[in-house]
Amino acid sequence: MSTHTATPAEETHTGAAPAAPEVPEDQVKGLHRKFVTGVTIVTTMDGDRPRGLAVNAFSSISLSPPLVMVCVQRTSSTYEPLFRSRHMGISILASDQLPVASVFATKSSDKFAELRWTPAAHGSPLIDHSAATLEARIEERLQTTTHTIFVGRVVQAAHSDRPPLIYSAGGFYDGGRLDQAAS
Repeated sequence: MSTHTATPAEETHTGAAPAAPEVPEDQVKGLHRKFVTGVTIVTTMDGDRPRGLAVNAFSSISLSPPLVMVCVQRTSSTYEPLFRSRHMGISILASDQLPVASVFATKSSDKFAELRWTPAAHGSPLIDHSAATLEARIEERLQTTTHTIFVGRVVQAAHSDRPPLIYSAGGFYDGGRLDQAAS
């Protein structure tokens, strides 16, 4: 009678992958600081009260069907209203909206107090004067350890000529002042 010890490749195919070594947090932070992203505000209504938070974990998934995703930490005060909602608004901030980003990055109880916004077709708050806005019907909520990934189908979209506010390496930049990379 022979016995066979599985190789790492065989273990992966059987579902028993070996545990990966822990990557040091400073290495992960350094990696993420190299990624350039737009600055978005994700919003929803909580009864008659608008709620929202700043999110840089936003991405297009596909054009057909038009799907987007955002990742929201479960400890956010906007998390529960967003999780209960059927729709979410996403405003991609313009380069002159750094004060808006600063408000939505706080734990303020009324982030909309000094802000102009317009309700989308299904009521999601969209920040006025943004570079682009959309409303999406939430179709999936994928749970991870600390965050939920909300996948939404775009049901309304608009964009302007205003340059976006971008974020990289802990700072904010004017997306209209980028130099084109040399080939």
